[in-house]
Amino acid sequence: MPPAKRVKSSAKSSGAARPAAGPERPTTDDVEGESEFATLARQHWLKTAKRSTRIKVKNDVLKREIWDALEKEDFPLKSLLVLEGLQTLESYLWPGYSEDSSNYHVLLIVLIVNAKRRERLETWDIFADRPADFSDLFRRTLSMGLDGSLSWTVRTNVLLFIIFAFQSLDCAIVRKECAPLVSISTWHNLSTEQKRDELLDSHVQLRKAWRASAKRYDAADEAMKGRLRFERSWLYTSVLDFLPLLYAENAKKEHVLYCERFLEFLIDLQSQLPTRKYVNTLLKDLHILPALHLSPLYNDESNGLARDLCALLSHYTYFTVDDQTGVQHSREEAYDRHCADLAKLQRTALKNFKEKLTVLALSNYGAIDRRSELEGLLEPLTDAEVEQLCGFLGLRTAYPESAKLPVDRKFLIEVLLSTFERRKTFQETARDLTVLPDEATLFETSLRRTDHYDGSRPLALPKLNLQYLSVGDFLWRSFVLYRCESFYGIRQDIEDVLTRVKPESRRPGETAFSGTSKMALPISKPTILEVVPAVVGSEVPSTVRAEVTIDLRRTPDHIRREWESLRPDDVVFLLAVDASRAKKVVNGGGPLSEAEKLGLAVVRAAEVIQTFDDKGRAIRDTQAYFEGQNRGSSRKIQLRLDARAYKDDTENKKSTIYDGINLIVRRSGRENNFKPVLESIKDLTLSEVPLASWLHEVFLGYGDPAGATYKHLPNRVKKIDYRDTFLDWQHLIESLPGKIVEPGDDVSGSFGPPYLLETVDKPAEESVAKPSKKRRRDAEPALIADIETLKVSTYKPPNNGPYPVDAPKFNSVRFTPTQIDAIISGTQPGLTIVVGPPGTGKTDVATQIINNIYHNFPEQRTLLIAHSNQALNQLFAKIVALDIDERHLLRLGHGEEELETEGSFSKLGRVESFLENRDRYLLEVNRLAASMGAPGAHGNSAETAGYFNSVYVEPAWAKFNEVAKSEDATAEDIVKAFPFHYYFADAPQPLFTPGVDREATLEVANGCYRHIAKIFSELADVLPFEILRRDRDKANYLLTNEARIIAMTSTHAAMRRREISSLGFHYDNVIMEEAAQITEIENFIPLAMQKPKDGQMPLQRVVLCGDHYQNSPVIQSMAFRHYANLEQSLFSRLVRLGVPTINLDQQGRARPSIADLYRWRYQALGDLPHTQTQKEFLTSNAGFKFDYQFINVPDYKGKGETEPTPHFIQNLGEAEYTVAIYQYMRLLGYPASKISILATYAGQRALIKDVLAHRCAKNPVLGLPRIVTTVDKYQGEQNDYIILSLTRTSRVGYLRDIRRLTVALSRARLGLYILGRREVFESCFELRQAFELLLKRPDKLTLVTGELYPSERTLASEVDKEVPGEAVMENVEHIGQYVYEMTNTRLHQLRQERGLPEAVPVVEEEAEEAQEVEEPHDEEEEKDAEEGIRAEGFEAEEE
Repeated sequence: MPPAKRVKSSAKSSGAARPAAGPERPTTDDVEGESEFATLARQHWLKTAKRSTRIKVKNDVLKREIWDALEKEDFPLKSLLVLEGLQTLESYLWPGYSEDSSNYHVLLIVLIVNAKRRERLETWDIFADRPADFSDLFRRTLSMGLDGSLSWTVRTNVLLFIIFAFQSLDCAIVRKECAPLVSISTWHNLSTEQKRDELLDSHVQLRKAWRASAKRYDAADEAMKGRLRFERSWLYTSVLDFLPLLYAENAKKEHVLYCERFLEFLIDLQSQLPTRKYVNTLLKDLHILPALHLSPLYNDESNGLARDLCALLSHYTYFTVDDQTGVQHSREEAYDRHCADLAKLQRTALKNFKEKLTVLALSNYGAIDRRSELEGLLEPLTDAEVEQLCGFLGLRTAYPESAKLPVDRKFLIEVLLSTFERRKTFQETARDLTVLPDEATLFETSLRRTDHYDGSRPLALPKLNLQYLSVGDFLWRSFVLYRCESFYGIRQDIEDVLTRVKPESRRPGETAFSGTSKMALPISKPTILEVVPAVVGSEVPSTVRAEVTIDLRRTPDHIRREWESLRPDDVVFLLAVDASRAKKVVNGGGPLSEAEKLGLAVVRAAEVIQTFDDKGRAIRDTQAYFEGQNRGSSRKIQLRLDARAYKDDTENKKSTIYDGINLIVRRSGRENNFKPVLESIKDLTLSEVPLASWLHEVFLGYGDPAGATYKHLPNRVKKIDYRDTFLDWQHLIESLPGKIVEPGDDVSGSFGPPYLLETVDKPAEESVAKPSKKRRRDAEPALIADIETLKVSTYKPPNNGPYPVDAPKFNSVRFTPTQIDAIISGTQPGLTIVVGPPGTGKTDVATQIINNIYHNFPEQRTLLIAHSNQALNQLFAKIVALDIDERHLLRLGHGEEELETEGSFSKLGRVESFLENRDRYLLEVNRLAASMGAPGAHGNSAETAGYFNSVYVEPAWAKFNEVAKSEDATAEDIVKAFPFHYYFADAPQPLFTPGVDREATLEVANGCYRHIAKIFSELADVLPFEILRRDRDKANYLLTNEARIIAMTSTHAAMRRREISSLGFHYDNVIMEEAAQITEIENFIPLAMQKPKDGQMPLQRVVLCGDHYQNSPVIQSMAFRHYANLEQSLFSRLVRLGVPTINLDQQGRARPSIADLYRWRYQALGDLPHTQTQKEFLTSNAGFKFDYQFINVPDYKGKGETEPTPHFIQNLGEAEYTVAIYQYMRLLGYPASKISILATYAGQRALIKDVLAHRCAKNPVLGLPRIVTTVDKYQGEQNDYIILSLTRTSRVGYLRDIRRLTVALSRARLGLYILGRREVFESCFELRQAFELLLKRPDKLTLVTGELYPSERTLASEVDKEVPGEAVMENVEHIGQYVYEMTNTRLHQLRQERGLPEAVPVVEEEAEEAQEVEEPHDEEEEKDAEEGIRAEGFEAEEE
């Protein structure tokens, strides 16, 4: 799905719009220098001497040196991050914690855990080794959350810790502590026992759970009983502590912040079924929402965030799902339940207040479920009667005094109204949300809060959790979040455009634009051409057509081409900008945006219908028109306006706003896909599309995590043909360890492939005496009956014809046992999750799974999904190389042109391919007819070819079969009767080998007929394309009827879901490559691209291949990425939930020594044998002592990292060093195609490209490397030699996310040279395992002189002893001078070889001494550079 890009504000505007992030972040000096905390750390826990076994924490140090310093400054984030960077938690606080530790000790742990959480760092693993101590710590933290003696700021931090814990229920030690706080025992706090008993009787399981809870309490000792009482009352007490804050007069800032966090906590509890199950009943009983709505805090205009959080809490509290079973109620069921509640109210009113509430009791439901009507009907009751009515209805009317809640008539009426009013369902809420923005939705306060998100306050956004209430709940959250993020990106683009075009008001009522932007053009008001009336059942016009004229006279050619390339359905934005009315004041809505400051009055979205030239001719072929002679300077663009917005404007008498529109804005195609994607998600949200029943519970996060794997499903396939998966019998046995492999009944001994594996059913177990729990010393680890037994059989593959093209293609990969495990699981029905570390062959596994499914289940269709076109092309290219008929392959979307295959596999390309194949096969039909002496034009069409087959070919073959079936027929008789000798005269001869037996002869004849039959089969498939006339119909027929393997990107699937589903497209299997890089909604949409059959999805298999230890999906906004967790993928969530995974465990990409740098991230990652035997892995890198090395780069010309514009981070010293290493390698003879240069920041990538262009581009001796890109962009790629620039010198930055470090270290096969600042990275706790290995080697580049590529020196000798010719490079200047001299020497040699005098240059531009490359200052060039950042999003980590 296209990411909503984050616009990097220009230098003029960014300072006011976004607070600088720099001062709030610790630098290397804070951690490594002489700061107060760094000195303290070196004294107490970062000592160089060997540490004692037990850390002794000094309470006076904690209190005086750390706590007081933090409290004095109100616990600043920077100080907490300094303490976190000094490993205070890992090396001091936690090792020294015991049950006797002070409260300050506990609170400091809480503060640093919160800081880690804010930085998205792993935390709970630190506590895993001492679960008992963690339990004590957690219980003390809970107590402090209720401690009134602590300040509200401290209690807010304690609450944050608890919120973090409840968001980490996948961690066992955390789940164990959190579960009792939300268990059924909390129902001890319900208002009456009668209410509790009614609830317990509503579900059998509830009564059982209550009895089990009581039994546990009765069996506990006094200490445990005290703990159980505390756990069951903690939430209740916390709510009672929260209520007085709502009604406090003149609430302070810290009170409001605590309330906001507490609302976030309640929302988190209500939005996951395990925590909601009993909590929802308690919160409804406590009337938390009515209390909120009446509170002064809620009604204070300045507390807009609290009101928005309250609305979100209300959404989840009344979400239409059964709290106990998790079944989502349909709209009809939800309304029936609402009516049942109203009926109870009417019966109670009639029974107890007949005189005063007769009208209420006798009214229809529609008349009493609206708040205003119901309030009027309750008016006759006195205060006491209102309280009685609440009591009769089982509603709480009394609270403990500590709550300080005014329970008066107003409160009780609000309780009644809140209980019985009708609310919108989540589907009705989603239906009312538009997918096209206007100025109100773009600049609403709730969306603008995300601009300044820094983690200090919550946001009123739904979160993507570990579990969901229902599929509808997941879709609603995804729709809201993607809509917000899309609008966020659109607003940033509009603000950027307005900053560049510089609107000015030279006279009242007129606005001129003194600047320019390639993404916007001034226009006059649009002309409304047509308003088509609404269709039946809709209130919105069907279409509103308008036209605008754009002037391209002053537009450069490349920008003009982009405007003329606007395609139908592209979204553009029409802006009304009035610089004279620029808003100066905002009423309680927060800071003004750039757009508002510049006078933005109106934003309306529109879709392109068609572009016309100045003569009214439609421009369809942009390239041809642009190269033509008679092109004018103006264009007319017909637009389809946002019909809903037009209707609202007309009804509100605001239609004149279209007269003020004076600017049209476009967006780049990659980011402008938001509308079809949002429409797809909205359609799914409003529909009742189910998930496959076998996948439903696992997707939501409930039930048995292994319940969707093939071993737990009833439709497991007993016998499967694995064809060429196993290369030989030895490979078969090695690949199935722990299983009994037996030859089948019809074979004996070992034999070659193909292999059919059949699972042998286990015999029914006989009842035996219960064995002793004591295990005998000589007992077997597993009974034979428990080991899976497989019977292996084989068959002779059919002869498909005499030509080489008829020979099948075979797999040549010798799969490892874990790869075979993944292939077996993926071939079977169910869910398969394959975790593939770098270089372990994920793509080969996915390809073989597809191959097996294709041949074993010919009636099934497979959908192939990948995150990027590049990954999809790699996978598709391997599929094409398998024994799969090309007519069954279909590639949808862009990127197909990059396939390095002979065929064309795009949608339209496949139609053309079908027609091309038809022509080729019709020529074969003519040749066959001539060989058989059949007169007539049989090869005119597929239809005539079909007649020829039925009239001539099939009868001739039937006649041959009569002879062949005769028992008396000899091999010679069969050869003589064969009717196609002349046709196969051009086949490799002899066609029939003399002297072979009858069966072999008959097999050759059958193979020949299969070749002929395939011709007519292909032509029969082409026949519909001859009948269909429109290209669209042909392409759709291909998708729905012919293709069996359909490949597309996740973005294309999201955009075209409605269109593809409407065609009746059905499929059985989904295989996703790069699944960990795909957002969760993008993971979901391919599972729901078809309409149900008989109420069920026909989906049988889901295979997810990925690596959650590498990069997650890129989300630009920190608010959506970190707070809403929009970067979560289905792959990573299922792994967290404990769904069984198959972990590929042998890599074949890199040298074992390079793989060691990231091997620690994976469980038991080994090396394939070839990495230890092939010459390229055993030979050293020419000119380098080491195969990998970290090179410390000091300041160059007095500078380290720089930031010429916000978040555009560069390091000239590392850029020069990087290029110098590249030049050195090229001078030694390394091929440029084998070298890739990676940077961790887009700014550094741009700088390296500039240096390369200056020093290498025009020099044929050097040239340019294969690619210069960022680490994130290079995921999934590899090269022999990688030069990596880490860039940062002040702090680690985003590389502290070890997933990115894993990607960076795993791209190289043979050589990896990393440039960075040692003191920055070696002190980072998260990166320590990689950098401990890196820094075992010298941190100055060690070269070996006198070698050329390729080297003959072996690696074994280079690490332990000195290598002849070693040369150590001291700094950037040293290697620059060294390379300069090498270049001159090389040029001198070339001149001598070519006989040129010294004065004649060999190349256009020789290498020069190192000199600084200045940055471009052209505004449009900066714009292009910035767009690179927005598209990739790396710098967003630094906000």
